[in-house]
Amino acid sequence: MATVRGCKFPDELYFDVARHVWYQLLADGTLRAGVTPVGVALAREVLIFTPKPVDHSFSTGRAIATIESAKWVGSVKAGFDGKIIGLNAAIMARAGMVNRDCYGEGWMFVLAPQKKDWAATLVTGAAVAQAYEDWMESMGFEGCQG
Repeated sequence: MATVRGCKFPDELYFDVARHVWYQLLADGTLRAGVTPVGVALAREVLIFTPKPVDHSFSTGRAIATIESAKWVGSVKAGFDGKIIGLNAAIMARAGMVNRDCYGEGWMFVLAPQKKDWAATLVTGAAVAQAYEDWMESMGFEGCQG
């Protein structure tokens, strides 16, 4: 697992660094997804999660959910074309789960990518540390709270 400025990034996940979304490849070829610790830190504290519905088709860069904090509203945007096939209903009622465990109980979606090369623009494994360090440096991001 890579740790960059207090933010943890598991090696087996795929990351859309610019959009702060992670993807986990599941055995059936679908993907579990959620926001990264950087996304959580930028929001400060996620209070509300409002996803697009199951069966919603999306394209790269389009919003698939809205997250809200006390002083900020933003979109969770897709890193590839696909369809929402499942949602974590528990976080719609208790969005604070994202703040505590964004990779575990705070996951947001199950997605079906439209193309086989869905991961072409994502970062995984050892490369994620440098990709996020570069992003943090360019944006003046100090890091995630411990």
